[in-house]
Amino acid sequence: MTDLEVVARRFVADVWNGGREESAYDLVAAGCPGLGGTGPEATLAWHRDRRSAFPDLRYKIVDLVASADRVAVRWRAAGTQAGRFGPVPPTGQVASWSGATFLRFDADGLIADVWSVNELFQLLQQLGVEMLPPLTGPGA
Repeated sequence: MTDLEVVARRFVADVWNGGREESAYDLVAAGCPGLGGTGPEATLAWHRDRRSAFPDLRYKIVDLVASADRVAVRWRAAGTQAGRFGPVPPTGQVASWSGATFLRFDADGLIADVWSVNELFQLLQQLGVEMLPPLTGPGA
């Protein structure tokens, strides 16, 4: 296992699952973009936002691939929506969804960039959000 793989796994275990915010300061570079800013605090802001909606949120690493200065993490997440998630009020629903997160590391081995994709549509459906296609054609 490479050093970057170890850091990526610790990031998921400590920051995403463990709520050990101090680990973000050990793992995330000052310039890493996040919610409303950069650095560890901006990364933590995103995770605090998710935790406020899903206090019991847990991620499981399904696959992890490292190459040069990048690590890709495919994951599954599950949690109970006990707080507001965007415009969706608390539902008490247990939801699970999948995604992938791509980490880029700087020369010091710190996370310099985080980019994620996930099954948000599937998550919203599980929370009872009705998605309707836009009206098209005459009279729309």
